[in-house]
Order: sequence, then structure tokens, then C-alpha cells
Amino acid sequence: MNSSWIDATLAWIAANPVLAGLAIFAIAFCDAVIILGAIVPALPLMIAVGVLIGMGELSGPYAVICATLGAFAGDGLSYWVGRRWGDRLRGVWPFSRYPQLLDRGEVMFRRNAFKSILIARYVGAIRPFVPAIAGMANMRFVSYLKASGLACLSWAILFLLPGWALGQAYDAVAAVAGRLFLVVALLGALLGLVWAIVLYGYRWSATRMDGWLARLLAWSHRHPRFIGHSLSDLFDPKRRESVPLAMLALMLLVLGWGWFALLMVVVGHGEPLALDLAVHRLMLALRNPLADYPMAALASLGDWQVLLPAIAAGMGYLAWRRRWMAVLHWLAALAFGLALTKLLGATVDVVRPPAASSGFGFPSVAVTMATITFGFFAVLIGRELPGRTRVWPYLLSGAVVTVIGFARIYLGAHWLSDVIGGMLFGVFWLLVLGVAYRRRFNRSFWVKPVTWLFYGAFLVAGLWYAPRNVPAKLAKFEPAAAATTLMDASHWWQQGWRELPARRNDFDDDQRWPLDVQVAGPLPALQQQLERNGWTLQPQAGWQQALMMLDMKATPQQVPVLPATLDTNVEALLMLRPGERPDEVYALRLWPSSARLQPGQAPVWLGSAQTLRYQRHLKLFGMWRPLRGVDPALDALKQSLEGLETQQQVQPETGLPLLMIRAEPTPQERL
Repeated sequence: MNSSWIDATLAWIAANPVLAGLAIFAIAFCDAVIILGAIVPALPLMIAVGVLIGMGELSGPYAVICATLGAFAGDGLSYWVGRRWGDRLRGVWPFSRYPQLLDRGEVMFRRNAFKSILIARYVGAIRPFVPAIAGMANMRFVSYLKASGLACLSWAILFLLPGWALGQAYDAVAAVAGRLFLVVALLGALLGLVWAIVLYGYRWSATRMDGWLARLLAWSHRHPRFIGHSLSDLFDPKRRESVPLAMLALMLLVLGWGWFALLMVVVGHGEPLALDLAVHRLMLALRNPLADYPMAALASLGDWQVLLPAIAAGMGYLAWRRRWMAVLHWLAALAFGLALTKLLGATVDVVRPPAASSGFGFPSVAVTMATITFGFFAVLIGRELPGRTRVWPYLLSGAVVTVIGFARIYLGAHWLSDVIGGMLFGVFWLLVLGVAYRRRFNRSFWVKPVTWLFYGAFLVAGLWYAPRNVPAKLAKFEPAAAATTLMDASHWWQQGWRELPARRNDFDDDQRWPLDVQVAGPLPALQQQLERNGWTLQPQAGWQQALMMLDMKATPQQVPVLPATLDTNVEALLMLRPGERPDEVYALRLWPSSARLQPGQAPVWLGSAQTLRYQRHLKLFGMWRPLRGVDPALDALKQSLEGLETQQQVQPETGLPLLMIRAEPTPQERL
């Protein structure tokens, strides 16, 4: 078996511990050097090092010493640069172009020199500049060494701790809930990306829009024959709305172009895009029971049963306060957005995902309407908020729409292009109405009541409707079953077993579970046989049962064995038997395969016999973790199959034993 990149990295570290220490030193050093520290992403790299410590691949004290020395040396270099050049640094790029890089650190340093060096160690924006400022201020070298040494040591420990904690639980998480972990990680990364785009995009444009607008108006006045009067009417520099309107208009042009470009690509391609197929396959591979429930609930947040109460509450308050212009523009945005989306869905003929039924096309109606609903509300109240708080409604809107879109892609309701198209179209259309509304409406109003009503109604409706809609949503978007393959029963018994998968892929190459059991025939007979020999059936554990892992008082017997999937299918049968130790159980997991044996269409089940050991991680949660290698559970299973026809083979791919079982039908089934 070829090693994964993780295995290769760990092998290199194990073979070169000194070079690994030098790499840690270099990371910390570069992070502390003036200017360079603003570029080097030290935090994710230090977390990665902490993960290796938690996995036992690196010595913790050795890594802390290397990181401390690297940070201390980098701070010392920055201190020397500040002391050597002093205020002349302000005339050197990038400080001549961005003086705030030094100004922020200087303000902190003047308050308390010693404390500022300690605090700045944990603030990425000013971390590489405060030591230089200490040098510029001629801080005593001995005092600086004390502060810097303490700061670097505490920084190294605290920045390595999160990764260490993650590394401690990595093996268990990868073995038991790797797919769930990846789903949560992907959603978190996507939310972080959208959050950063909205936040920094808003701030970047807000700081530059005044200058752009002034230059545009000056140009328009010099060329009145072109668009001077139109621009003056639209963007009156004396109005407080000029800058926001300019921002909305610019976004309208950019997003309009993006929307039509995507539409032409989707229509012209005539079939799912390569990126759509890749994302769909990835999400299909990540399907698991523990993620299915919350994703189905989150996908339900885009349904009209959740959006309509929020819209009604917001519009009701606006109508009560006689804000008819806001109500009419919001209604127009929703009505025309829904009509045009339905029209596009009916006219733009694209191949839908296998799990999607009619009504799920390009663009996504749910994503479009959620974008318009939350986006226009953000435009409505954003103008009434002070200063930097204006961006918060837009951040919240982006987060809600992102969650809904991700959940629908996960379930297979839409392609990625459907969701992106819905977002772009929704933003484009709400900007049209947003510009129209903000040009005509200048009266301020108290936004707190309508904000509480809108978001409160959305939250209440979501909490009431989403859990109740989960079963219907999961049934609607059940992954398509694999095509059935026919196989002669005698051929399967002799050589055909080689054609079936030999391992279960999960998370990474090192965590692949061997499929060391194959069963032909109905499962009730096998279940009865095992129950007579001390095995018990465990129903599929949901989130309510999984929360027992967090109960500090729970015994190992009270903590359920978490479900696992094979090709999106959850176990058809999960049976347990006590092991040799109190904290040990034997488990048999069986999943359906695509094979059917002739004659009789007897199903073939693929399974894994595992020894599970109960472990508590970080004193926070406990779980049953499968052990690796040849498993004694397989021997326990063989001893429990007296009376059934069995044989043992060796898998050529893994070199591990394979137990084959012919299950006889029960008397009821014979009738």
C-alpha cells in the first residue's frame, strides 16, 4: 500500500528530528522579524507542529525550545533594526506607504513598554513591529530581554497547545468520525472565507470609495456632455448616501457581469461542469449519518416555511411604522426574484444531480430567495447603523446563505454552479432594488425593533420547522443506489469474492478499515445465530445518543458505538459482544454491496470485524476506537458461527484474512 502524504511527512520527521527542529525555529524566527512576520502564516504552521506533537511524532519540550529560540532570535533582530535606524524607518517602504504599521505598535508601547511586548506577541498585526519600536525608543536591553524571553516562551507554549490537543484526538477522530470531521472543517473553512471576503471587501471599498467618488464626479463635471448630470443626480456629494450608493452600483456592475458569464457557461456547456461533478463526488464520499441530520436541518432554513415568518415579521413592523417605500421595494425584490428564478429554472435545461427531483435546477431557488431576503434586510438596516457596525448585517447574511448553500450541495440537491448562480443572481437583483430604495428614501428609523423581530422570527421558525423536516429531507435526497451486479453463487464462493472491495476508505490511507467479512443471504438468520452466542444488536446511534460521549459520568457501556458508512450506506447490521477487557468490545459491521448471487438474487454483505477499545480524550469526551491490524474480533466471530457454512481466505490486496459466510434463510422467510 502506498503511503499517504501524511505518512510520508511523519516518516520524514521521525527520520530527521534535528531538521524538524530547525524548521520550527525558522517558522518562529520569520514570524518575529519585522515586515517578514506580517507575511509568514505562523499560526496554522504552529498548529500543524502541535498536531505532530499530539500524535507522538515530535518531542513537545524539544518543539517548545525550538519555537522559543526562533521567536527570541527574530524579536532580537527586529529590536536591533529599530535601535540601529530609529525614526529613519518611517521613511523606508513599507512604513512610508503604510505608517499605521508602526503607529499601532507605538500607541501600545507608550502605555506600558514591558506589558506591550508581552501582549504584542499574541496580536498578529503588530507582533513583528513592537520589538522594533522598543529599539526605536531606546528601551534598556536588559529589560527588553526579560520581556521578550517571557513573551516568546509563553507564545510557543500557547500556540502549540491547540494543535497538540487536536493531535491527541486525531487518531480517534480519524478512525471513528473522520467524515464528520471533514464536513465540519469544510463548512467552517467556507464560512471563514465568506466572512473574510465580506468584512475586508466592505472595509477596503469603504476606505477608498470617497476618493473614487470625488474623482468620478470631478471627471463628470469636466465632461458634462457624457454622464455628468446623471452622475450628479445619482451621487450627490452632499448626501450621506453617496458613498454607499457608489459601492452598491459598483457591486451591481461586477456581479451582473459575473452572473451572466456563469449563465452563459452553464447554458453553453449543456452538461454538468467538471467542477460540479468533482464537488458532487466529494460530498457524496463525505455522507455519513451524524452529518446528515444537521445538514438536512440547515438545508431546511432556505424553505419558505422558515423565510416567510421572518419576512412577515419584518414587513409587518415596517407597515405598522408606515415605511411603505421599504415594504414595496422589499416585496418587489422578492416577487421579481422568485418569478425570474422560476422562469430560469424552467427554461435553462441542465442535467440535475441524481438525487435532485424536479424543481431543483439552475439557479437554486432556495439560495436565491435567502440571498434576497437577508441581503435586502441588510441594505435596509445597514444605513441606520453607526460606523463599522454597518457591516454586521452583511456578514450575517453571508453566513446564513453560505450555510444553506453548503447543506444543499452536501445533500445532492444542487450542483455547485446552481448555488453560486443563486447567490450571484440574488445579490444582483437585491442591489438593483437596493440602489432604487436608497435613492428615494432618506428618513431614518429605529432599527432595533425590526431587527429583533426579523432575526427572532427566523430563528424561531427555523428551530420549529427544521427538526421536523429532517426525515422528509433525508428521504428526498437519499443517495442513488449503485447499479446491481449479478454473480453466480458458486463463482462467488470460489473466486468471485476477489472482485468485491477489500477495504473501507475513510479519512486517509492509514485509517482504511479492512473488509474482512463477506456474507451471502438474508441477515436475520445471521443475527439470530449471533444473538444465541452473546452478541447484541445496537440500533444506529443518532446525535442524542452520541452526546453521551461528553457525559463525564457515563460508563463505557452507556456510550454508543458510532455509526460508519461504506459508499454512503450506513450499517445494515451492527452487533456487539464484550471483549477480553472491561473497556473492550467486539463489533461486527455489515453494509450492503451491489452484488446479487444467482440463482435467487441473494444479497451479498460486506463487513468488518473490529476490536473496539474505550478511551477518553483530553478528559472531554470518550469514544469506542477501533484497533488496527489483525483483529481478535474475527476469531470471536468465527467461534459464534457454528452451524453456518463458512470458509476463510486471504485478501491478495491486504494480506489479511477474509471470513466468508453463507447465511441460511429463517423459517418465516422460507414460507
